[in-house]
Parts: sequence; structure tokens; C-alpha cells
Amino acid sequence: MDKPTDGEKDNRALDEEALRFHAEGRPGKISISPTKPLATQHDLSLAYSPGVAAPCLAIQRDKLMAYDYTAKGNLVAVISNGTAVLGLGNLGALASKPVMEGKAVLFKRFADIDGIDLEVDTEDVDEFINCVRFLGQSFGGINLEDIKAPECFIIEQRLREIMDIPVFHDDQHGTAIIVTAGLVNALHLTGRETADCRVVINGAGSAGIACAELIKIMGVAPDNVILCDTSGVIYQGREAGMNQWKSAHAVKTDLRDLDEAVAGADVFIGLSAKGAMTPEMVAAMADKPIIFALANPDPEITPEAIAAVRDDAIVATGRSDYPNQVNNVLGFPYIFRGALDVHASTINDAMKMAAAEAIAALAREDVPDEVAAAYAGTRLQYGSDYILPVPFDPRMISRIAPAVAKAAMDSGVAQKPIVDMDGYARELNGRLDPTATSLHLVFERALANPKRIVFAEGEEEKVIRAATQWRANGYGTPLLVGRPGHIAATMKAIGLGDIAPFEVHNSELSDDTERYVELLYSRRQRRGALLRDCQRWVNQDRNVFAACMVACGDADGMVTGLTRSYWGSLEKVLRVLDPEPGHRLFGLSMLLAHDKTVLIADTTVNETPSPEELADIAIQSAAKARALGHEPRVALLSYSTFGYPSAAKTARIREAVKLLDDRGVDFEYDGEMSADIALDADLQALFPFCRLSGPANVLIMPGLHAANIASKLVQKLGGGTVIGPLLMGLEKPVQIVELGATVSDVLNLAAFAAADSDR
Repeated sequence: MDKPTDGEKDNRALDEEALRFHAEGRPGKISISPTKPLATQHDLSLAYSPGVAAPCLAIQRDKLMAYDYTAKGNLVAVISNGTAVLGLGNLGALASKPVMEGKAVLFKRFADIDGIDLEVDTEDVDEFINCVRFLGQSFGGINLEDIKAPECFIIEQRLREIMDIPVFHDDQHGTAIIVTAGLVNALHLTGRETADCRVVINGAGSAGIACAELIKIMGVAPDNVILCDTSGVIYQGREAGMNQWKSAHAVKTDLRDLDEAVAGADVFIGLSAKGAMTPEMVAAMADKPIIFALANPDPEITPEAIAAVRDDAIVATGRSDYPNQVNNVLGFPYIFRGALDVHASTINDAMKMAAAEAIAALAREDVPDEVAAAYAGTRLQYGSDYILPVPFDPRMISRIAPAVAKAAMDSGVAQKPIVDMDGYARELNGRLDPTATSLHLVFERALANPKRIVFAEGEEEKVIRAATQWRANGYGTPLLVGRPGHIAATMKAIGLGDIAPFEVHNSELSDDTERYVELLYSRRQRRGALLRDCQRWVNQDRNVFAACMVACGDADGMVTGLTRSYWGSLEKVLRVLDPEPGHRLFGLSMLLAHDKTVLIADTTVNETPSPEELADIAIQSAAKARALGHEPRVALLSYSTFGYPSAAKTARIREAVKLLDDRGVDFEYDGEMSADIALDADLQALFPFCRLSGPANVLIMPGLHAANIASKLVQKLGGGTVIGPLLMGLEKPVQIVELGATVSDVLNLAAFAAADSDR
């Protein structure tokens, strides 16, 4: 039996990690949370009986009132029968549930839409249609998913006819919209007229037929669109393997197979299978060909194979590891967002084209600094390698959703027109939690500029899993500190194969020990350490050894802390590394709440910061907020607010504010103030002299007690997620996770360490 390859081991590790991800904590990926308080008997009487009768009667009088009094206007049902799950085939309704939950998560992440997955256990078209139509009153829109052709055509068409809410089969129209957006820009770059270009589409399933329909609406002449399936060209008069949807795109032609069709064609759109297109076909295409090879996971032909034949092609695939990824997430969240916000009765062709044009237009604009930085190493400038925006471009929601909403209004399907479109776009910009984007940007930066990160606790299972994912995802090279035999045994026990792909450093036997001891002794000889102390620390303490690796440039950054207290780990790191000159050492925690992101400092280091330390921490925290894509609004917190009640213990906070005044910093700040006022714009309005223009997103705590307790309470009582604390102000990138950290926690801080290594 052949030994598994490194790629197979990486895939196996990813599968195992995915299973744990889905099972950890509360199983699955979605939950339902109340949006109204239920803390008192009065709250209960309003939410349920007797108060709930009032909205019921209002909706009976006018069904559109359901959008005002229920969640209907922000609720999309993701519905499947599991007959065409990903590329896995007919898995059945229940086995499709992880995919449908995932789609619901994407709706929430990218457009703040609440998605509810429904798995309908029938392959009978009429039964499926009846099930959806009778449940339809509950939702603002229906997203059909992973339903095989031709049933998907019948289901969508009939549901659109009988329902008064948007019904959208993303496998068809989502793909078509993104393909059309890319084609708009590719035609522009190659100087072609839309009406004159010749297009070959290989694959006559749901996506292929939808692409043919939409590019014709875009302006491609119908006779210039040749659709192919496994039997060859779909031509007028063909009888074998035909149906009414294929027949609608049959053309009068003498061409009979894909080879003949592609010869001289301007555009190839592949929605078929690996190997369907050959280098010979590529060579036979017109000058400056446009090739969308979208089969997954392996395209019809790879970009490398195309490049070996000619260098004038614009190439797109469905994969994230090549430029120009055709990814449906560029479309469906924002299409539904716009449709829901105007209470659209359907998603029509005008709305689809508006989405495609908005996506195309965005790719032609300058890329924001934070996105460009995240994709460093990739040319994010309008051209042959950038015809579509990247998925985590934060501008997507405020460009695509308004375009869709306007098209719905212009085409007469909007039941609630938006008057102020500029205000609507601004509202959308603030709707999503920007920290989720920031984290993705941090990881994308690591992917674009891979780093050598040393994982000090290399014998621990969680660390090994994190290192495996660091390597498998292409973030860089993981360096494990530990005994090879112990690491190998752990890897074998958890099914991750052998140790060969990893770089392991044993502190007791390392060839670098002497060099590290010399470095450490030069730093510690006048700070209470003898040579033999330094030798013992380097040989026996993994944190000291790992920190020496970073100090000597053998690693770009370091992660530790899983098995020891934060302070215990930090103390060992500080034997090797010092604070960066001119900076304060402190901990910065990121709190991700439902509708906001707040940075809290200092959560780890300074027990009772002086005014100077508070001012320095505020400045460094504001800089980090900007680096993560936030415009900082800094509040220096206390139990008092602007001098009331007056107390000697609050004087240092007021002094810190004065120091910021003297330094002329370039961000908003104010204090002292209580936490509720800092986070509530309405309460701030009671103090017209308050300098903050809105709720604070950076909280500078008066002391370590308050900061640490606050972050831990949020973490344990719910209502938010805490990332970090991030160790700030050290001369080299080191991050320390907390005891009991998850694999994701280790990966997150490894990514921050990698990002900090570029400073």
C-alpha cells in the first residue's frame, strides 16, 4: 500500500480539524438569539401574551406590517433536498445540512442577514414545491441550494410564479452574476465589443444555462453563444440528451464538438470537469483569449498549462490559490441584502445585471490600503490578474446592495423604496462587524507573505494541530520546539502522519545552543544572571529557547502560553527580549460583540499605570486600531465621569488626558468617563463638551484589575468573543495565548505575530 503524500496528510488534518470545529462547544455553526430584552415580567408581557396580540392584529389588517413587527425582512431560508451537494453528488437532505448552515453563516458574515437552513427530505418536485410555498410566509427570501438539474429549473420557476418574495437558486444565478462581472472587465481589457465576441460555454447544467442567459442579457449576440455538454455542441435539430432548457440555447451551426467550437472563440467558460480543455484548444482560440475554467476542485485546464501555450490570456478559476477567483460569495449576500431592504417581490434580471455591473465597477477602482496590505504579494490593480474584487473587500456591501435595491425600485418590484440612497450606503458600511474582516485580512497578509513562526510548546496536541494548519494553509513554516520522539508519538496518536514535514528544534540537543547562550548572557550578565544560569535556561526552558530563536532572526515570531500562566510565559520571554524603545509593554484585548468591536487595554501587564503610561498605552492602542481598519475613538475609563464624583484616585486619569492634549495626537479621545457613557452615544449627548463623535472603540482601563476582570467576564458570561490579549510593545513579535486556549486561538495569535514581523 502506497504511503499517503504530504498533500493527503494535510487534507486529512484539515478534515479532522473541520470535524472538531463543527462539534466544538455547541454543535453546528448557527444559533438564534433574542433581539429584545426579556428581563422583567413587563418585558415578557410585551414579547408574548398579552402584548403580542397587537402586532398579530396589525399584520392581519396589512400583511406588509410583518416587515415592521417581525424578523421576516431580514430572514432568508436556505433550502435544499441534498441532491447535488457541492461536488459530492446526491447525499440526501440531512447530509446537506452542514453546507446549508455554512451558507447561513456566510449570509450573516457578509450581509448581516439571518439565514435559516431547511432540509426537505424529498426528491419529488411537487412535494418540494408545496413544502416551500406553504412555509414561505415566514421568510423575506428563499435561497435554493444544491438541487440537481433539471429539477432545479422547474422548482425555481414554479416557486417564483406562486410566491411574492425573492426566490433565488444561487448555483444558477449566483455563478452567472460573478461570471458576467468578470466577463465585463475581461472584454474591456481586451478591447472587445460585447455584441461581437464569440463565447463557448462547456457544461449545460444549471450554472452553464444561467450563464448563457445572463451574458445574452448583457449584450452578447445569441448566435455567438455556443453551449456544449458531454455530447458536444447543442445545435438546432439535435435530439440526443436534450431538454427544454438546452433547446432554448440551441444555435444554427455546423460545429459539432468542443474542439471545433473553441477554435477562433474569444471566450471559453468552463462549468464542466477537469481536463475538458486541452492546450491545443487554448492555442486555437482568438488573440487575447478569455478563459474561465471554473470546474471545482480542479479546473478544466490550469493557469500553468495555459501559460505554457500563450501569454496573452486572461484566466479565471473557481480556486482561491489563483488570481481572478469566481466566488459566489461576491454576490448572493449583497443581492439578498438589497432585495430585502426594499421588500422586493422577486429577484429579476435587472437586479442580477445591476449586481454584476457593481461588482465589475468595484474591481476598476483603487483598492483600499487595508485590503492591498492584506493581499501583499498579489497585484490588486485592475488588469488581467484582477478582474474581480477579493471576497473580503469591505466595500462590497455598500456598493452591490444599493445597486440591487435601486434596480428593484426602477423595475417596479420594490414594495418599500429607499429615498436616501447615500444614507442607505452609509448605514450598510456600519452594519457589519469590521473586526471579522480585520482578522481575515491578518490571515491573508500571512498567506501573501509567509513567515517562520516558532511554536514554543511543540509537544502539545493543540499546538501540533495549529502548526499543521499553519503549514497546510500556506501561512508559512511552523517551527516546533520539543523532543522529536514525543512530537512524533503525539502526531501518530492523533492521525497526522509522521513528523518529516516539520522543522523540530530540541533545546537540549540543538546546534544553536551555544549561539543562544552567548546572546542571552550578553543581555543578562549585568541583570543578575551567571553564564551557567543562561546555559540552563536555554537548554531547559522552551520559552527562553524560542525567544532566542526570534532574537537571533532564526524565526520571525513566536507563540506560547498554552501550558503556563501568562505571567510565567512572559517572564521567560522578557529574559531574552526587551520592550521596543519608546514603547510601553502592555496587553490589548479585542472584544467582538454583536454589533461592535472594542479594544481594551491594558489587560495583562501594568497593574496601576501612571498618567504617562496611560497616555502611551492610549497612543499605541489607537495605532493598532487603525492598523486593523478602525478609526480610533479612545475613552479613558473610570467609575467617575468628567470630575464627578471627585476622588483622588481618578486624578491620574485626568492627568493622562492632559498629556494627550499636550502631545497633539491625531485621534479622538476623552476621559475620565464611565463605561456606559463611553459606549452610548445617547448618554454622551448629555455632556455636550464630550470630544467623542460616537461610541468609543478603544477603552483604556484605569488598572489591570478592571481590565482583566472585564474581559474575562465578557468571555465567560457571553455576549461577545475576546481575541487575545495581544502583547504590545515588545521589540520582536511574540504572542502569548491563555491557559486552555483552542487551536483557533493559537492560530489567531500566530497570525498576529506574523503580521507584526513586517513592522
